[in-house]
Amino acid sequence: MPNIFSWRASLSPWSPQPVDGPPPAWLAMIEGRAFIEASTIPLALPWLLQRVPRGDGHAVLVMPGLMASDASTRPLRQFLKRLGYQARGWGQGRNLGPRPGVQEGLSERLQQMHRDSGGKVSLIGWSLGGLFARELARQEPELTRQVMSLGSPLYGTPGADSNPLVWQIYKQFNETRPEHIKAFRGDCAPPVPTTSIYSRGDSVVAWAASVEHDSDATDNIEINSASHLGLGFNPLVWYAVGDRLAQPEGNWQKFDPPPPERWLFPRRLPSR
Repeated sequence: MPNIFSWRASLSPWSPQPVDGPPPAWLAMIEGRAFIEASTIPLALPWLLQRVPRGDGHAVLVMPGLMASDASTRPLRQFLKRLGYQARGWGQGRNLGPRPGVQEGLSERLQQMHRDSGGKVSLIGWSLGGLFARELARQEPELTRQVMSLGSPLYGTPGADSNPLVWQIYKQFNETRPEHIKAFRGDCAPPVPTTSIYSRGDSVVAWAASVEHDSDATDNIEINSASHLGLGFNPLVWYAVGDRLAQPEGNWQKFDPPPPERWLFPRRLPSR
């Protein structure tokens, strides 16, 4: 069995598997560990502020998950502001899916942030918010610096890659015909540097659905055993996000933390 702490392990048996079902039901019973993840932030904050590299302070737009609002991403945005970034919420209220006017509103917000900051904007999306981030970057690549998704259902059969209860909630508010979802989700990464941050302990989205296709401008970062609801509060997620934002514009590189932090992250997952 491969060593889970090996940074670059052999491809088998850790290669991504086809998404043929939702996450195991037992994971939902321990999703409450998200509160533990959030409670570690005050303890981890001094380490994060010391070890996360500083970037150039560019603008960052953060999008929440299904049924969540900007309140859910406030702690992450506050952390990014402490690092010097111009972090803002999506400003679209509660995320109920790709309803009329939402994507147009996001495009206007991105354009305004681009004008205000005088540079390209990085996009971060949690769960369903990651799909909005990717499609916004696909529509406005000239305004987008990079994209990060946290536990987002990027690929696979719509509905089959998610917790059944969450999928039912999504269906209450949105059209679910395959052609509609494909138009919203796309079938590849947007034409900008793109990182997927995911966890095999995700009880809402099957982890294999979050694995990005391989290219020189894409990467996958596994956060070992993180919960879905805790991805926005997990110190290791914050470290990875900060590392990605600090990449110089035009010289984006795949995730490669220095040795003191390297052991905190599982082996690199081969992309599709």
